[in-house]
Amino acid sequence: MRKLDMVHSMQHDVNEGALQVLVENHRRFLAFLLPRVRQPEDAEEIRQSAFVRASEKEATIRTDESAVAWFYRLLRNALIDYYRRLDIEQRALDFMTVETQSATDSLDDELKGTVCACLYDLLPTLKPEYAELLRQVDLNGVAVPVMAETLGITANNAGVRLHRARQALKERLVESCGTCTIHGCLDCTCKSC
Repeated sequence: MRKLDMVHSMQHDVNEGALQVLVENHRRFLAFLLPRVRQPEDAEEIRQSAFVRASEKEATIRTDESAVAWFYRLLRNALIDYYRRLDIEQRALDFMTVETQSATDSLDDELKGTVCACLYDLLPTLKPEYAELLRQVDLNGVAVPVMAETLGITANNAGVRLHRARQALKERLVESCGTCTIHGCLDCTCKSC
């Protein structure tokens, strides 16, 4: 066997031994990670990715360096990356929440300004349960299941009732406003006529 092959073989044996030591200590590594992360699944994922990284870098484990100590440094770096990712994700979520809320608020304000004013005048002409359902669900944003529970009916029944209420309101709007309703009652001019 040539000297270079012998050195490579010895280095491979040392690295194989180091990897074996890492595998044997997998529970200790997991115990190290668990109190430092939010979910046990996260700890397992960090440990597994660190094992993959270790197997990719097995040539960097020197014989004079403890494989376990080296792997703990790898885990610490993986934890830092984990918290950086969480921070970035949280900032993105916070930004999206603010943007979505802002867009929703401005859309709500815009719609309130453009919905036909006749709608409010026509609600009292509907059956009281229809008018209340339309007020709560369509104007106040109450969820149908919540309204169903309030009314003591099933969600399906509330959905059917809401559909009928909308149909009744639509008919009243056509009678009252005429062609204005074809365009969805936006920028209504029937009150100013």
